[in-house]
Amino acid sequence: MNIFYDDKTDLLYVRLVNTRQDVTNRRISGDIVLDIGNDEKLIGIEIVDASRHVNLDRLFPVTYDDPFLSANELHVIGENSQKLG
Repeated sequence: MNIFYDDKTDLLYVRLVNTRQDVTNRRISGDIVLDIGNDEKLIGIEIVDASRHVNLDRLFPVTYDDPFLSANELHVIGENSQKLG
């Protein structure tokens, strides 16, 4: 499982399956989209306006890969976001 958070767009993405595959997006509310893959398997969850739905300070800090940064940069999310690398 990987967790991605973009603090500029307040988008949280939880990827449950790491294999690449085609997905179908299913919006279950205005701010939550499920990515459904092969055999109707849940691949990921996208949460728009994440800070309105998730207490990020309680969820984090975790170290995660950020798809918006280069491959050798990491982010740690917590009370003070910082870029490591």
